[in-house]
Amino acid sequence: MADASTVIEKLQSRFDPAAAQGMNDIFQFHITDADDYYLHVQDGTLDVRQGEHDDPSVSLTTDTETLKGVMSGELNGMQAFMSGKLKAAGNVMLASKLSRLFPSG
Repeated sequence: MADASTVIEKLQSRFDPAAAQGMNDIFQFHITDADDYYLHVQDGTLDVRQGEHDDPSVSLTTDTETLKGVMSGELNGMQAFMSGKLKAAGNVMLASKLSRLFPSG
């Protein structure tokens, strides 16, 4: 099983700058069995940081296995949300953009 830091690091290589044009948003990941991370997506750029941001646009709470599944495309993010494996707060509609920002395959 990949740990959370590996999953987050892989996101950098999958990032699609074109999908992030005009954005300025913070995606906070509270990982229940690992460290917290946040992604700052700003006008086609990605900055990944460990820790907690003071004012995230959206906060997502999940465990490493669910994060890995959602970000790899093996698990549907909406299904994870509806089943309680993934919790969101703030601008939850931003979470739906993650699949475009980080396309799998």
